[in-house]
Amino acid sequence: MKKLPIGIQSFVKMRQGNFYYVDKTAMVAELVNKGGGYYFLSRPRRFGKSLFLDTLRQAFFARKELFSGLYLENNWDWDTRYPVIHISFGSGVMKDVHELEIVFEDILNRIAEQEGLSLTSQALRSRFLETIEKLNHKYNQQVVILIDEYDKPILDNIDKPQTAAEIREGLKNFYSVIKDSDEFLKFVFITGVSKFSKVSLFSGLNNLDDITLDPDFATVCGYTHEELIHTFADRMEGVEMDQVRLWYDGYNFLGDRVYNPFDILLFLKHRDFRNYWFETGSPSFLIKLITQNHYPMPNLERVEAYESLLSSFDLDRIHLETILFQTGYLTIAKKLQIGTKIKFHLMYPNLEVKSSLTDTLLDHLTQLPAGKVEHQTKLYDSLMAGDIDSLRDIFHAFFASIPYEWYRKNESSRYEGYYASIFYCYFTALGLDVTAEQMTNKGRIDMAVRLGGRVFILEFKVVEIDGSDNKALEQIWKMRYWERYRGQADAIFLIGVEFSSADRNIVGFEWERI
Repeated sequence: MKKLPIGIQSFVKMRQGNFYYVDKTAMVAELVNKGGGYYFLSRPRRFGKSLFLDTLRQAFFARKELFSGLYLENNWDWDTRYPVIHISFGSGVMKDVHELEIVFEDILNRIAEQEGLSLTSQALRSRFLETIEKLNHKYNQQVVILIDEYDKPILDNIDKPQTAAEIREGLKNFYSVIKDSDEFLKFVFITGVSKFSKVSLFSGLNNLDDITLDPDFATVCGYTHEELIHTFADRMEGVEMDQVRLWYDGYNFLGDRVYNPFDILLFLKHRDFRNYWFETGSPSFLIKLITQNHYPMPNLERVEAYESLLSSFDLDRIHLETILFQTGYLTIAKKLQIGTKIKFHLMYPNLEVKSSLTDTLLDHLTQLPAGKVEHQTKLYDSLMAGDIDSLRDIFHAFFASIPYEWYRKNESSRYEGYYASIFYCYFTALGLDVTAEQMTNKGRIDMAVRLGGRVFILEFKVVEIDGSDNKALEQIWKMRYWERYRGQADAIFLIGVEFSSADRNIVGFEWERI
């Protein structure tokens, strides 16, 4: 049995160390043979970008022995060795443009030392250009440039707009050298999590081919189902594939869906369904964007965005939908052609992302102490037992435990979206089958929860005073929301919940069973 390559980004280590390897080398050949030679790829963190970049690097180094048994072994010119400039901004955090310049100078100095080059230019931009030209002269071959995590210095400072803007301008100065070096370059490949507009970072590099949503390269990172079953066949015994799909599959870049590779490797090691990928990074800036814009969390079930919105952003135009998609918290559910424009419907890729993100939001929206777990356990037990009467007390106690100071300073707590968001996060954080804002022929259901053979339909209202009639339950009846689920459940429960913005708690709770 081979070793699981958890955290391995070196193709050399992967091939020499008896690790499992999913063969992506056919795409290396396709990229190089396709023509053009300038490519950009955006993928979420820990998705295999660095490993693919190093695979390219070793191919251009003509290290045929590393590709034995792989597609590229018999589909590459191994007689030609190209000089390669590999730049990675993946390690460490650069706090300002000065640290960026130090890191970039160190990278160029290391290349010069390894290649025996004598660099005389003082300005970093000129030093970069000199490195390219001298490598071209030394090998009498055009140069390959591979840039990994090109955007990380900006993203590390995205909550500090002025610093981020200064770093962006510094990077733009470096990257402009690529445009001016075309005659010396064979191939350029740039990767990162986000995609900044060409104007802001790659000004003049008009021949940069963005393959992020190119169906031919949709599976360049991540594992398809077939790759998973084939490559890891000797580890699949006893694995519940339906659960693996539910937890870790679902990423769609307009081709075959792919599993998150980091999740798969850790799952195969521990045989335990956990939030492996989510726990490796804090979405703090994303949480800040959601709360600052009072974005109702149930709306994430039905996000729509035009291609132009998803494809790039800049520091002065940061859209929540763009960040959610590019960082991997949402993926493509459907692609539509609307006249001359392309529109996408987005969704959560899988259970890990949905439950983890909503759990993090719940903590931020409520500022609850550790008692949250107890509340959620009681909720789950009540739903399992079909004990709807106990839900009112559970919900009331939950909202009562939210510190008053949090209500006072949180402006969105006056709006229906705030309470609906808490409810939504409360249920989805448990990993329940939750659908929000679902359309019917009569209207839109606030929230529906499936558990076992039961369906729970919930409608929310914010009221100024406690009325005698429950308008929320009345709306469920009026719109006949339950009809969508007839024949699909053993029991359907209709639950109307009314909140008071003055009392900051539930003032109306009624239910009926269909």
